[in-house]
Amino acid sequence: MAVALVAGCAKESPEASAPVSWEDATTPTPEATTPAPTPAPTTALPTPSASPTPKKTTEAPTTTNTKWKYVFPVAASNVSYHPTHSAYPATDIFANCGEPVVAVTDGKVLEVSRVDKYSKTGVQGPYNGGLSVSLLGDDGVRYYGSHFTVVQSGIEAGVRVRAGQRIGTVGKTGNANNVCHVHFGISPPCERTGDWWIRRGVVWPATFLDAWRKKTNKSPVDKVASWKKSNGCPSEP
Repeated sequence: MAVALVAGCAKESPEASAPVSWEDATTPTPEATTPAPTPAPTTALPTPSASPTPKKTTEAPTTTNTKWKYVFPVAASNVSYHPTHSAYPATDIFANCGEPVVAVTDGKVLEVSRVDKYSKTGVQGPYNGGLSVSLLGDDGVRYYGSHFTVVQSGIEAGVRVRAGQRIGTVGKTGNANNVCHVHFGISPPCERTGDWWIRRGVVWPATFLDAWRKKTNKSPVDKVASWKKSNGCPSEP
């Protein structure tokens, strides 16, 4: 039995020292180095991620205007208004009678009505506003408020006013139907005076009122200019 074990070891030792074992150990090394270049494409991947950055810069500009100051036309805490108006673009601002009505921006007074000439059986249109004030803002836009209880002393055509300056009080004169409110209209100035059908409003004011109430200087200049370019100053309907 002992002799058989020695003979078995003599046969295994030459097979274990076969020369191919070192070549096989080195051949996997080149295969391991070839995958190394593959990370190179992954380094190029971050470059597309830079493209979304310019999108933020194009979205940055806002429509907020900083050249002119705007304020909400009724200086009261208990105020409401509708985004729409019957028959034509304007807004009725509801507040208690006697609350202050102020200039929405710096400008010059265009027209003042201190006498309520409205009659349900009379001509409809020219006197609907009762006591009223129209203002030409320094931004070139006309702002109109009506149904006042009183027009503030010193407010006359040609007088300059500043944003927030009191020009009258909330009332129910004209065709206000006995409801305390201010009719508010935005329009372009026209060559003629007394153009009530334009002065009463041609651009929806609600979006601007929303901004002014939040103390944001959103300007109606572009909207008014666009309307005038398309319509001019049409004749009385």
